[in-house]
Amino acid sequence: MAHSAQRRWYPPAAAIAALVLLPLSVLLLSWGEVDGEIWRHLWDTQMPRLLGNTLSLVLGVGVGVTLLGVSLAWLTALCEFPGRKWLDWALMLPFAIPAYVLAFVFVGLLDFSGPVQSLLREWFGSGLRLPRVRSTEGVTLVLVLVFYPYVYLLARSAFLAQGKGLMEAARVLGLSPWQAFWRVALPVARPAIGAGLALALMETLADFGAVSVFNFDTFTTAIYKTWYGFYSLSSATQLASLLLLAVMLLLYAERRARGASRTGNERARSAPLYSLRGGKALAASAWCTLVFLCAFVIPVLQLLVWFWQRGRFDLDERYVGLILHTLYLGGLAALLTVALAMLLAFARRLAATRRMQALVGLANLGYALPGSVLAVSIMLAFSWLDSHLVIPLSAALGGEGKPWLLGSLSALLLAYLIRFMAVAFGPLEGSLARIRPSLPEAARSLGVGGPQLFLRVYLPLLLPGTLSAALLVFVDVLKEMPATLLMRPFGWDTLAVRVFEMTSEGEWARAALPALTLVLVGLLPVIGLIRRSARRYG
Repeated sequence: MAHSAQRRWYPPAAAIAALVLLPLSVLLLSWGEVDGEIWRHLWDTQMPRLLGNTLSLVLGVGVGVTLLGVSLAWLTALCEFPGRKWLDWALMLPFAIPAYVLAFVFVGLLDFSGPVQSLLREWFGSGLRLPRVRSTEGVTLVLVLVFYPYVYLLARSAFLAQGKGLMEAARVLGLSPWQAFWRVALPVARPAIGAGLALALMETLADFGAVSVFNFDTFTTAIYKTWYGFYSLSSATQLASLLLLAVMLLLYAERRARGASRTGNERARSAPLYSLRGGKALAASAWCTLVFLCAFVIPVLQLLVWFWQRGRFDLDERYVGLILHTLYLGGLAALLTVALAMLLAFARRLAATRRMQALVGLANLGYALPGSVLAVSIMLAFSWLDSHLVIPLSAALGGEGKPWLLGSLSALLLAYLIRFMAVAFGPLEGSLARIRPSLPEAARSLGVGGPQLFLRVYLPLLLPGTLSAALLVFVDVLKEMPATLLMRPFGWDTLAVRVFEMTSEGEWARAALPALTLVLVGLLPVIGLIRRSARRYG
């Protein structure tokens, strides 16, 4: 039973959890009134295709990121071949490229009028045509190249953490490297691979920008079209609830699979076990280099070319405004999210009860909510509050009786807060766990307590984790497209919105400038991730 010192942490934790439950409750309540005409139209014209496209995309990306991530992780973690040391960290760099950026680069390069097909027609004749890039296979390939680092990073860590003894035992038992991989390393690493796969599939279900570039209709594009095409916020919310159901089922399956497995607890190993020679070494180097070129080098080089051809002429006052809006939103969202995440971390540490763990778990559930789902649910809730509370109250007080919440900056910040709370909570909880209880106890014995205890003891020790959390949230907010596109106030365009506008018009070269800016900013947390990984396993 919680004592008085613990009970005071329950109200703020419950309030933060209630913010996350707000969109979930709105999604459930949205089914109270169904527009049968819109749903009949959706089912007759779009729903079967939406279901088929979404299912094929999820299956294709799932198979692709698993094959790509596990193979690259196995080669860089356990094998020695030319280039392994730099490819080990270089294969994490695609984390910095948003999916919609890689999508429009691939379409711009490989479309019929793009430079690749144009050059091939000059060399081999005008009758030559490559397969259509705007296809299920094309969008699947792009999302695989963007999201494979989730599986690669976690699988690589799992392979390194298995230790030398486990694989040496397999070798003593007469297993070849291939047999040891299938019968020992892969089963032990399955929980980590499953976690990475679940993250990749959640991002696939939530993606809006990449599928829009490919004109590939999924649930996320249907939500946007239902909102802006049929002007039916309730129908869009009902579609969003179906998407959320798919995400929840995915999370449940991943946790069941992870709970049925156990990871190894040997000391981490940094030296590779297998030295590849001859053709095997050449094939390993070629495979890893090919993935790195396609997922990072070629897209960045093409963005630079487009920037020099056309994008540099867009460096005007409007672009400065886009940067200021983007930085303002990112900075304010990071400040609010980190502050509340720190409150949650302290609540979990100082009131370590099952009820508190449940509240913290609910508060971190928002990362599983796609941006489009958050957008429609929050806007529906704010629309109800405006019509039933804000407008009548404003009119009664002699005001203009206009809505204040719908389309406001506070609605967008709330979406960022709910979506990225878990991103900030992880680094803060880890930093707080490394502070031994004896330190604050010693400070209290010296008469330091209350705010002074936080400022003089906790804050200096939490500063690295706080900066990491703020940077991660900042970059995620900058790259977030669906929520920003649907909820931004009038005139509040950002870099991500600019990319969407230019790619919607086929202006690939003009989209290069904001895209390059996002990639460069996205490299900051990736570099931090690489350095942390090098310290752990170096």
